[in-house]
Amino acid sequence: MTSSGTGYLSMPSSARVNALTIDVEDYFQVSAFAPYIARSEWSERECRVERNIHRILELLAVHNTKATFFTLGWIAERYPQLVRLIVAQGHELASHGYGHERASDQTEDVFYADIHLAKVILEDLSDHRVSGYRAPSFSIGPRNLWAFDCLARAGYLYSSSIYPIAHDHYGMPDSPRFAYEVRPGLMEIPITTMRMFNRNLPSSGGGYFRLLPYALSRWMLNRVNALDQQSGIFYFHPWEIDTAQPRVAGIGAKTRFRHYVNIHRMEDRLKRLLADFNWGRMDQVFLSRIVTSQVEV
Repeated sequence: MTSSGTGYLSMPSSARVNALTIDVEDYFQVSAFAPYIARSEWSERECRVERNIHRILELLAVHNTKATFFTLGWIAERYPQLVRLIVAQGHELASHGYGHERASDQTEDVFYADIHLAKVILEDLSDHRVSGYRAPSFSIGPRNLWAFDCLARAGYLYSSSIYPIAHDHYGMPDSPRFAYEVRPGLMEIPITTMRMFNRNLPSSGGGYFRLLPYALSRWMLNRVNALDQQSGIFYFHPWEIDTAQPRVAGIGAKTRFRHYVNIHRMEDRLKRLLADFNWGRMDQVFLSRIVTSQVEV
């Protein structure tokens, strides 16, 4: 494997398959809300993730699209039928850790326990191997690269935890932009960026997708497919299509803007995105030479 990711897919850019990913967490588990919503309050909050995932599954079925669901162990324990439904419909089940704690806030031992527990829960509930992991808030960075050793030891085949941009909450702008072997047997598949003006620009979903005009997001992903000849990654959260979610009181202006901007436009934009590009699961797009489908544990 090379740092550029060359060789994982060799097809015309017009037919290139990109990876569609969903980070399965509820609105009250967002890292930016941690100062306002205590973890001890989670069980008291209205959980809306189940209905939102059902809407997403219906949307994917309409567009005949398969995706990867990076799922919290906390969610899986409470909604085991949802986990089984995701797998039954042909999607990839992957790990988002257990309790949405940032990897950068954990010690090495605590992090390993978290990712191991999440993997065991997801595999036991689904009867399928869990190959992938995504750190909450892309929280693997220069100060905790030991996290990759933990992931390899826990039996993961890939991580999608580094965003090679400069950001106030996360990011490694100098890291490779495309898939590479970060440890023997473990790939890191960075979140997609477009290179322009000597910097990496975010091009893979989340709040940027809601903030920027859709035409610009489409152009950036097309550019990655055509100019870089690489498959891109798109990510979003179930709460991003939920206009009726409870509003969290007392949050700062920046946090409020980032979380709620253009939520009312998200679902329609997703429909356009699904129609405009070819999409698949992370494992099938990037690990085709290692694993082409989830296998029973």
